[in-house]
Amino acid sequence: MTEETPGFDEKPDVPSGATPDDAAETAESSREEGTAAPAGDAAAQTAGLTAQLDQTRTALNERTADLQRLQAEYQNYRRRVERDRVTVKEIATANLLTELLPVLDDIGRARDHGELVGGFKSVAESLETAVAKMGLQQFGKEGEPFDPTIHEALMHSYAPDVTETTCVAVLQPGYRIGERTIRPARVAVAEPQPGAAPKEAQGGAQAEPKAPSATDESGSGGAGGNGGNGGNNEESGGPEQG
Repeated sequence: MTEETPGFDEKPDVPSGATPDDAAETAESSREEGTAAPAGDAAAQTAGLTAQLDQTRTALNERTADLQRLQAEYQNYRRRVERDRVTVKEIATANLLTELLPVLDDIGRARDHGELVGGFKSVAESLETAVAKMGLQQFGKEGEPFDPTIHEALMHSYAPDVTETTCVAVLQPGYRIGERTIRPARVAVAEPQPGAAPKEAQGGAQAEPKAPSATDESGSGGAGGNGGNGGNNEESGGPEQG
């Protein structure tokens, strides 16, 4: 007994009484229906894969933007931390040096009075070198123009030999660290004398010589002429008296 493989010997249903042409058309339509179904499934699969690819690209772009934003925030955080660290260091240094300013003032007074000698001089110079390495700078000199941003005026006077408000004496020097002023220079200032003419104008008035006038020259000549006549009269009067 022979086994039959299903499907191979199956023939399309052909109506009774159909011609051979009708049978051929029925078989052709069956084949077209069998091939149309897989083509539709492939198009649907392609559309689905395209949609998934678009979703993946959108998610990738979002994750990339999140990563870039996170990296920018981290860079800003690092810069802010570094800036705060420098600021804290400057503040701590300024507080320490502010406590040492009275000692530096005492050293300066001792130097002015000639008392900075011996071991005290070595210690003082070492201390000044150490604070200079920490960035401490001294400012304030006699004769410089008064600047209210870095000077503190403790005494005021008028002087005829200044043309603007000038520091004429430094009572206590000022100190700064970089651009930060930790103590202004305490000075005595002098302003120009009210109503006094500028030095340039006074010098110009003294330098101009006074030109002699014609009247003075003629008067001097006349006096000389009269003197000469007087001498002639005296000479002529001598013999008469004799």
